[in-house]
Amino acid sequence: MTEVADLTRDLVSVPSHGDETAAGDRIEDWLRAETDATVRRDDAGNVFARRGTGDRTLALVGHHDVVPPDGSQVDGDGGYAVDARDGRLYGRGTADMKGAVAAAMCAFRDADPACELAFASFVGEEAGGEGARHAIDRGFAPDWAVVGEGSTGYSAPGVTDVAVAHKGRRGSTLTARGEAAHASEAEAGENAVYRACDAVDVLREMDAPTVEVAGETVTGSVVVTGIDGGSAWNVVPERCEVTVDERTVPGERAPLARAEAVDGVEWTVDQDLPPMRCDDDAFADAVLATADDAQSASSERVVKPHATDAGWLSEAGTDCVVCGPAEPGEAHTADESVSLDVLERCYRIYRDVASRV
Repeated sequence: MTEVADLTRDLVSVPSHGDETAAGDRIEDWLRAETDATVRRDDAGNVFARRGTGDRTLALVGHHDVVPPDGSQVDGDGGYAVDARDGRLYGRGTADMKGAVAAAMCAFRDADPACELAFASFVGEEAGGEGARHAIDRGFAPDWAVVGEGSTGYSAPGVTDVAVAHKGRRGSTLTARGEAAHASEAEAGENAVYRACDAVDVLREMDAPTVEVAGETVTGSVVVTGIDGGSAWNVVPERCEVTVDERTVPGERAPLARAEAVDGVEWTVDQDLPPMRCDDDAFADAVLATADDAQSASSERVVKPHATDAGWLSEAGTDCVVCGPAEPGEAHTADESVSLDVLERCYRIYRDVASRV
């Protein structure tokens, strides 16, 4: 296998679903041994490296935490099992996203940058971007970032595209309160489930926001994903909760607060992962041209449906694109895998884009 594949295998073998320390150690040690860059680790566990000079900074960004593995993805020694077959590498974190991290590490070392080049691998991406937010709060502010989340197979199977936007996610709760009563005398109470249903009707009448980003249409969504209310079959419910999943778009939010017009209903936001948009067309074009050069098929600008750390960076003022080896449906699965050929392609994209911006 190639150096990128070997490094991916090494990183994937290190458990990092509950404690990312060992994986961060491996990344930090490799960067110190293989590059002459300035390498540091912050108190959250994020790993950074910088090399080159210039007025502007390009960052290659990833994360080294993963979701908990399936039982089949754990080896007998407590590490993660990694298997290469049929041109792919299988194991927890191969697609999301230690393969991209390994490609970025090698590219960071080998690039001939026209600007300052930075590398960052964050902790806590799977927990809502904890590492990225920590870094941004403490001054991490590159001008541009290529975030190595999956963008392969969007326009066509096997093609590595460039995502110029992605949706965010706002998770929220509608809490309806009423007054309990015996079900045989329902008029003596106020049914919280009925109030919750009225609030759901308000949501169903909403049009999801739509925006244009770099010629691509990004359309959000609002979906009720759960309802919980009532205490017994013969009691008018005094409380009912409705969970709402909203996929947000850059610059817009659905007016969910309208549901509070229903008597007894309160709306609270539980999580708000920001969307991303690239406002620097020249940067997006440079990454697109680099991706075209690295493969026989033509890369396209696409929109990614999932939130990533690019949302936090974009919100803080960094122009981001998402470009990486993972394909739709690979992440977080029991048979997660990544194409070895696409890993090499992403290495070339990350290496060469640094000389074009």
